[in-house]
Amino acid sequence: MLPQFDLHQILLMIVPLVFAVTVHEVAHGYAALKMGDHTARLAGRLTLNPIKHLDPVGSLLLPIILKLTGSPVLFGYARPVPVVPANFRDLRTGTLIVSAAGVTANVLLLLVSWIAFRALAAAAPSLYDTWARPAMIDAMKLCGYSIVINAVLAVFNLIPVPPLDGSRLLAMVLPAGLRSAFQRLERFGMLLIIALLLTGVIDQVLRFTILPLLQTALGARGIAFLFG
Repeated sequence: MLPQFDLHQILLMIVPLVFAVTVHEVAHGYAALKMGDHTARLAGRLTLNPIKHLDPVGSLLLPIILKLTGSPVLFGYARPVPVVPANFRDLRTGTLIVSAAGVTANVLLLLVSWIAFRALAAAAPSLYDTWARPAMIDAMKLCGYSIVINAVLAVFNLIPVPPLDGSRLLAMVLPAGLRSAFQRLERFGMLLIIALLLTGVIDQVLRFTILPLLQTALGARGIAFLFG
């Protein structure tokens, strides 16, 4: 049986998700620009306008389906920004920096969201019986979901399976012969990711890494507030 459809709750999750995947892709494009590749800029992708980055399936349909089916993990993806590594001034350094940029952006968003969540939680008791209480609750949920979503995106993208960012970081530290063989796996990348999702491997990785992080950032009361 599907959970009750709560449009308001879904929007409180979709908004930080869309922002997170948008910032992730812009970070890749901006890092590529600094490394000498102007492809993303020329394609008009160095913008925080989410319309330029959204993938109808990955940014909207997938997270809605996950929410409606009661999945404990909500995530999605945007259209990757175009990057041409051959344009980097230094291939290895450029690839490392550009690959790490998206995850770094998500970690920074997580930290900002955590600070905002803590500040709102501290202010909440004084507004409990005022007209601002509903807005305060929504703001806290937006920040809380932003913490969860950015943690999931950061960890998920670090998994060393092509075409995720972690695979490109790993490729740059492998010996040349192994690197070429590893990079050839990218043609099967989505199949590998689907297989890892279906077998529960990715779910276990996310739970093992993210739950301790969320317990530290949100605490038991914060987690209950978001998911209780």
